[in-house]
Amino acid sequence: MEITREEIMHIAKLANLKIEDSETQKYVNNMKEILNFANTVNEVDTDNIDTSIHAVETFNRFRKDEIHEFGDRDILLANAPEQENGMFKIPKVI
Repeated sequence: MEITREEIMHIAKLANLKIEDSETQKYVNNMKEILNFANTVNEVDTDNIDTSIHAVETFNRFRKDEIHEFGDRDILLANAPEQENGMFKIPKVI
């Protein structure tokens, strides 16, 4: 796909970028490479590909929700800068 200097300048204006005239050819070449790569990706045959395929298969690991008693609350609260009624006391967050 061909891209012109004017299109680069238009894109730069839309993005509020200042591009010097001496830089436009570099951006034209970069944009051509990007568009050529996009065309290559578009040519890939995806007819027999599952839409939800991933490099790593993922699935939920559900576990039973169980309550476990913590052994010694005093040891845990020893790390707290402040505590109140057997709980961590933290500053009000709003």
